[in-house]
Amino acid sequence: MSTDLLNRLFSLEGKTVLVTGGYSGIGRTFAETFAELGANLAIAARNEEKVRAAAAEMAEKYGAKVIGKSVNVSDSAAVDNLVGEVVAEFGQVDVLVNSAGIADSGKPMVQTSDEEFDRVMAVNLRGTFIVSRAVAREMIKRKSGRIINISSLAAKRAIPNMSVYNAGKAAVVHLTRTMALELMRDNIQVNALCPGYFLTDMNRDFFASELGQKVIKNTMPMRRLGDLEELKSTAVYLATCPPFLTGAELYIDGGHGL
Repeated sequence: MSTDLLNRLFSLEGKTVLVTGGYSGIGRTFAETFAELGANLAIAARNEEKVRAAAAEMAEKYGAKVIGKSVNVSDSAAVDNLVGEVVAEFGQVDVLVNSAGIADSGKPMVQTSDEEFDRVMAVNLRGTFIVSRAVAREMIKRKSGRIINISSLAAKRAIPNMSVYNAGKAAVVHLTRTMALELMRDNIQVNALCPGYFLTDMNRDFFASELGQKVIKNTMPMRRLGDLEELKSTAVYLATCPPFLTGAELYIDGGHGL
């Protein structure tokens, strides 16, 4: 395949990408991939110190224009301000990655409090909805855009003691389908990435434990966790794929869902 063809199919030069939850885990992997490919990048997360530090590191490493913004994705006014600032800085948002997410309490459903339910849903579902709504309004003006929602294998495979997380990630998949249906005539694609277990800061301690090692050995067909590097090509594809791909859910889970 020629370099010209690769550039035509997969180039992100001059594009602007907004990644929520972009300073760690899957969000950071996506953000670094886009920065390396020459996109203008905005990363947003609640922890201002960490998100600004990550933005500075990526800008220095890849020579890209990267800004870091603090935002609570469940706060509509804060999200509207964020999107306005990104558009003011770069002119538009071409790609949105909704990667902000938090884990469940790890308790059985009958022991999960209202507050714990609300805390997880506020970020994982409400946040995805609110950020997508704000960005989609801008994309509609230009009749162009791509939205990538990070769901999970938990959207179709129930994980014990993770009832709220499971339900929220399943809801993200159905939200993705509905958004795709509503936005496709404005030339906006919406797809969901549903990863299995990848090693991140969020789960590192668990998978280092005796129980975590048993989970890897007894439930994962490949007997290993995914490496975040294995998501980079997927990030590029979902950010550049043809318009006819929309409303899809892509599972990358090492066969775990089988």
